[in-house]
Amino acid sequence: MILTDTHTHLYSSQFQDDRNEMIQRAIDAGVSRFFIPSIDSTYTQKMYDLESQFPDNVFLMMGLHPCYVKENYLDELAHVEAELSKRKFYAIGEIGVDLFWDKTTLAIQQHAFKHQIQLAKKYKLAINIHCRDAFDETFEVLESEKSDDLFGIFHCFTGDFAQAEKAISLGLKLGIGGVATFKNGKIDQFLDKIDLKHIVLETDSPYLAPVPHRGKRNESSYTLLVAQKLAEIYKLPIEEIAQTTTENSKAIFGV
Repeated sequence: MILTDTHTHLYSSQFQDDRNEMIQRAIDAGVSRFFIPSIDSTYTQKMYDLESQFPDNVFLMMGLHPCYVKENYLDELAHVEAELSKRKFYAIGEIGVDLFWDKTTLAIQQHAFKHQIQLAKKYKLAINIHCRDAFDETFEVLESEKSDDLFGIFHCFTGDFAQAEKAISLGLKLGIGGVATFKNGKIDQFLDKIDLKHIVLETDSPYLAPVPHRGKRNESSYTLLVAQKLAEIYKLPIEEIAQTTTENSKAIFGV
């Protein structure tokens, strides 16, 4: 059984004391494919180091996280473009809009988001979307860029059924993680109405650990717990959940 964690911050400082052991735990649990989102230029070398250490398991994205769209964001976007021109990545991400922490940067967040979607189209890559407290603002940009060459993952999807259908209609798969196991997560109430072909698994480690680890450090081995929850929701064998969601990830990332 092969499981894919489509979104995990393995370079996080929260793993500095046991990173290799944590990654090995995941591999032992059947999670052998890790897709690593970028945050900003300060994380680039850490991503490359991870890839060098686990070349068969680690797949990198490049992008500027919306929470890091600050005064110097044009310099950061230039870094993204420079890295894209040098080597292969598997997606542009994570990109999007986050109004939880700072609403004053909305205009430049949307500008950075739109620009990076256009880079994804240029390089024929998927996008990996971060959206927090900003569904309308995120969809506004996505609608403006809607086209056959727009595709990717709506990471950590926490919207309602109508928003799920809208994301799917825009060429996106839904990244489902620990929130699906939360009592107040809500997405478990309608997920079975969505064809499994639109779903990929993720952890967002070290954040949003699934039950029974909620509130503690998340790690990629817990992708298995998310798969088990989806097996309950869809009333399917976990092996089928693993196979289908991994095939879905391959369709998005091309590997």
